[in-house]
Amino acid sequence: MTLPPSHPSPARRGPRIGVLGSYGGFNTGDEAILTCVLSCLRALRPGAHLVVLSRDAEHTRAHHPGADEVVPWEGVSRNHVLDVLPGLDLLVLGGGGILYDGEARRYLRLVRAAQTRGVPTFAYAVGAGPLTDAEDRDAVRTVLAEMDDVVVRDEESRLVLEEVGLEREVTVTADPALLLAPEPFTGAMMREEGIPSGTRLVGMSVREPGRAAEKLDEGDYHALLADVADFLVHRLDARVVFLPMERHDVRHAHAVLSHMTAPDQGRILHGDYSPGQVLGFMRHLDVAVGMRLHFVIFAALTGVPVLPLPYSGKVFDFARRLGAPALVGVAREQAGLLLAEVDRLWDEYPQRRDDLGARMAELSASARETCERCGSVLDAIGAAQGSDGAPAGDAGPVAGGPPGEEPAADGARDGRPTGTEPMACEPPGTEPMACEPPGTEQADNEPPGTGPLGSEPTGTAPPGTKPTETAPPGTKPTGTGPVGSESAGGGSCHAEPRPLSA
Repeated sequence: MTLPPSHPSPARRGPRIGVLGSYGGFNTGDEAILTCVLSCLRALRPGAHLVVLSRDAEHTRAHHPGADEVVPWEGVSRNHVLDVLPGLDLLVLGGGGILYDGEARRYLRLVRAAQTRGVPTFAYAVGAGPLTDAEDRDAVRTVLAEMDDVVVRDEESRLVLEEVGLEREVTVTADPALLLAPEPFTGAMMREEGIPSGTRLVGMSVREPGRAAEKLDEGDYHALLADVADFLVHRLDARVVFLPMERHDVRHAHAVLSHMTAPDQGRILHGDYSPGQVLGFMRHLDVAVGMRLHFVIFAALTGVPVLPLPYSGKVFDFARRLGAPALVGVAREQAGLLLAEVDRLWDEYPQRRDDLGARMAELSASARETCERCGSVLDAIGAAQGSDGAPAGDAGPVAGGPPGEEPAADGARDGRPTGTEPMACEPPGTEPMACEPPGTEQADNEPPGTGPLGSEPTGTAPPGTKPTETAPPGTKPTGTGPVGSESAGGGSCHAEPRPLSA
């Protein structure tokens, strides 16, 4: 077949780094992860040539200008993809939930092909499970054993890999999207969506059961979420806004609306927004209730009271680390318990604010650790090659500089020289900077499939608080911005996460 050109940027003199994952606009969370992985790599090696292996190359080219080259890996000749691998100095797998039944072997075939060609490989905060298929389990056990470093985003994934029989050190950090910075979601955008100003807003996320929860009855959980939506409409005199994090979410949002007694108070966000814009929209919310992992992450980043609805291990794990209520799932018979937790969340949020701030700071620090470990792998590659990951004597240029420009002598240890442009996701060690105008990256994470392991979180404290502690329950707070809020000028860079009380 005839392939579209990959539109590579002018050749860089640094290492060639490939990034393989579920990218291509299918899922907002995956696109947020790619944004942050590319930002990490660019900061670590400003002169690197970043090659994204995408499921939809045209989408990735259009929405991730930080990629120097995009190579399609679905629906193309296998040789077309394999020809790219020998030229790489490192292949990065992930992040996100990609090691699950039916999909793990597809990604790992490419990783194994890179390994047989002598290319170092790094697992970037991946999610794993469920893994019951013998072929997928064997691929995970053999290929990950040969990777230069394996980092997973949660404890559930580490336990899955241990159960599969992987015998090697596995580091647990946190989801890369915890370092995403918000972009403005303007008043004009709110009006275009038909969302009135001056009213309380409840954000909701609903998804298909998928492989992570195949026995979940759609009618039951649609009715359950409708009960929650109606309760919040009347309890807070609020409007409910459904945020589709993946295209299939729209159908399920309509199904919930059809079960509501007040469907006229609900709307579905219909625009095509970047992950940063979705994160920016979260700042308009008063409460968030949802199933999608990255919906929960985005709400927590912006300091919104959020109640996760655990349907899989990855959501259980994040709810536990967030200190969210220990719900046991989204079954219809739990409606009374769920409504009580939503009510409690709203009333007690001011008292939980500091706890959420501390937990989010810890999670963000864990997410930065992944980037640090990737930097260590690149350091080892560079040492073996006699340079910064490029052939001996071939130093990479300053990011954003003209071809052939040498890096500044006083550049940071992570390879980012003074004056480098800010990025949407700041990796470890960066200082607060003046922000550039918002980027154009576009695209909830997780292809359905990171499944529950039968365990549930033990934490009972709801998440932290709204951005002001002085407002009585039921009022919409104002004042200082929450964690992850835009800096002055509405820019898209993101420095050290700060607690909500900052």
